[in-house]
Amino acid sequence: MQGDHLSINDAQSENRSVPFFNLTQQYETISSEVLSSVKRLFSEQKFILGEEVAELETEIAKYCDSREAIGCASGTDALILSLLALDIGPDDEVITSPFTFFATASAVARVGATPVFVDIDPESFNLDPQKVEEAISPRTRAIIPVHLFGQCAEMEPLWRIAVRKRISIIEDSCQAIGAEYNGRRAGVLGTLSCFSFFPTKNLGGAGDGGMITTDDHLLAERLRKLRVHGETKRYHHEEIGMNSRLDAIQAAVIRIKLKKLDEWTESRQENASRYETLFRSQNLLDAIELPTVLPSRVHVYNQYTIRVKGGLRDQVLETLQNRNIGAGLYYPIPLHLQECFSDLGYKTGDLPESESASNEVMSLPIYPELTENEQEQVVKAISVALGRARNESPILTHPKFHDRQNARPQNKVA
Repeated sequence: MQGDHLSINDAQSENRSVPFFNLTQQYETISSEVLSSVKRLFSEQKFILGEEVAELETEIAKYCDSREAIGCASGTDALILSLLALDIGPDDEVITSPFTFFATASAVARVGATPVFVDIDPESFNLDPQKVEEAISPRTRAIIPVHLFGQCAEMEPLWRIAVRKRISIIEDSCQAIGAEYNGRRAGVLGTLSCFSFFPTKNLGGAGDGGMITTDDHLLAERLRKLRVHGETKRYHHEEIGMNSRLDAIQAAVIRIKLKKLDEWTESRQENASRYETLFRSQNLLDAIELPTVLPSRVHVYNQYTIRVKGGLRDQVLETLQNRNIGAGLYYPIPLHLQECFSDLGYKTGDLPESESASNEVMSLPIYPELTENEQEQVVKAISVALGRARNESPILTHPKFHDRQNARPQNKVA
């Protein structure tokens, strides 16, 4: 899931007091190194694949603890290439979530297969394994669990289903690089795993880019052919592939950012912990639900997504907009109700948890450079929107809160 977003007044983000993203601020910390690498590549005139991409592939494989990593042009292409490598096409079905970015399902349709949508777990927003098992048919060839918002799906029962039914798992890890499930990182929890380097991701490039990880050497070799039109040597094509090569400039930028990824992840986790403290201090937990970190998970907070109860989400969004505070809607229309999938026969009410999430969730700023003061502004605006504003000293001035921030935050267990 590549993860474009629908945010409030996005075209005027530069006027916000608290932006939804702040890539300029992030760039300032690495600008000299980025410009040096880009200048080197221009002097060498090496722009497509090559040593820079190969080095990134090695580093991503090491980071995810996978045997292989294959760079490609985008997270969407990573999904399409993975399906092609598994020979999934017409007459096949692929089970996935309707509460995700469009690319997760469009990739399935693009190879001629049929997406089969099943409902989500309301706490994690990820696939409900029981619903997956109920949806298995003789035509099912794969499951695509989405590690949504930076938290891994419930993979153990999905693996049991996949092994028993002899089907593949393609992880949609586009929002979850560095996330963990039972001590293992996203990227090694499926047959194949797909990542996006869209600029606003936790690990983003200077444009589009993608990566596929796997422990299967034969699949990796086929993916390397498929990304260059099925070519094995110059002008010799064993099969029809596609043009999906990762640019060397993108690889150079991502390699620089990869060195800071764990530090940035810790900052996101600290910001999530701070939000919880602030929301509790404002007595807002009867009106909103905070993200839940499930047992045996490491959440990397690609988004910090809350539920607003009582049909008040749009009221909260309007208040944030009026106060120049960024927010995002991931995702306002579940995929089973998108017009382009109307021929699949789904109707309103078929997948109630996904539909409820689409009507209630909103994402708040969570980027690593977010300040305490900015988070106070976000929470105060939500408090005002819900009629709960209180005249008291900010919780962040309390010494106990700052003592808490000195240690690396622990995941909350639901």
